[in-house]
Amino acid sequence: MRNLLLLALVGLGAQLVDGSLGMAYGVTSTTLLLAIGTNPAAASATVHLAEIGTTLVSGASHWRFGNVDWGVVAKIGIPGAVGAFAGATFLSSLSTEVAAPVMAIILLVLGLYVLIRFTVAGLPTQHLGKPLRKRFLAPLGLVAGFVDSTGGGGWGPVGTPAILASGRLEPRKTIGSIDTSEFLIAVAASAGFIVGIGSEGIDYAWVGALLVGGMIAAPIAAWLVRHLPARILGSLVGGLIVITNIRTLLQSDWVGASSGVQTAAYAVIFALWVSAVLYSLQEYRKQRAQERELVEEAEGASTPTPAQ
Repeated sequence: MRNLLLLALVGLGAQLVDGSLGMAYGVTSTTLLLAIGTNPAAASATVHLAEIGTTLVSGASHWRFGNVDWGVVAKIGIPGAVGAFAGATFLSSLSTEVAAPVMAIILLVLGLYVLIRFTVAGLPTQHLGKPLRKRFLAPLGLVAGFVDSTGGGGWGPVGTPAILASGRLEPRKTIGSIDTSEFLIAVAASAGFIVGIGSEGIDYAWVGALLVGGMIAAPIAAWLVRHLPARILGSLVGGLIVITNIRTLLQSDWVGASSGVQTAAYAVIFALWVSAVLYSLQEYRKQRAQERELVEEAEGASTPTPAQ
């Protein structure tokens, strides 16, 4: 019962992040499932089955708040589903000894990407309003779907920054469209895992716990997407993913680091993580201050000067 409550809280927290940032539900949930010793394929299958419900509620909530571009959903979601099914069957064929460190490496790379992307670059808005072409979205969806299944997450970390980097779709619609299209990826990946490992390899009580937490958080996150500073949230989530998967790698047979090396590595990474979060906070405050100055200047310029 304690584990189920913990998983429900994980699902709630992960969906709050995912729904407001456009990424990290799968990566965060899978990372924590692996940390408690879950089989890699079973962990990814558990998360994707839960995502069928969470993405459905999240997509509906984003649609209600006007955060969805349905053209983008179709162009990226269908190829993404193909990639997700292929990735799920591929992961299911790997042994646990091979799959655990492979998944940790994928999650680590995604975590580093999220951390660096949002800490250093923020959210670009150039070329806003220009159409996103199918020749860009289809390959992106195929790759993101494959990575999502094999890494237990990755649809958002790959898809959201790529679309944001194009500067053609405003952040709230990028996040809403990625979250909505993820329903197709969750269905395809779940089907692939059931074909690969069978339904008996999945703990449906764990699926239910993640699902309940995620469904509670989904509508809240869709509303919060307009209010939370994505830059700070990205740094926090990216660092969490990095430090958790570094632990998995250091303790694996591939590395087999001593306890002293592990402690030193954690200390360095934690220090860099804190620095990244503080830098993001500082840059966010600077941006807000500049925006206030521009508003004040505009209001001052529009105020008529009293006649002498």
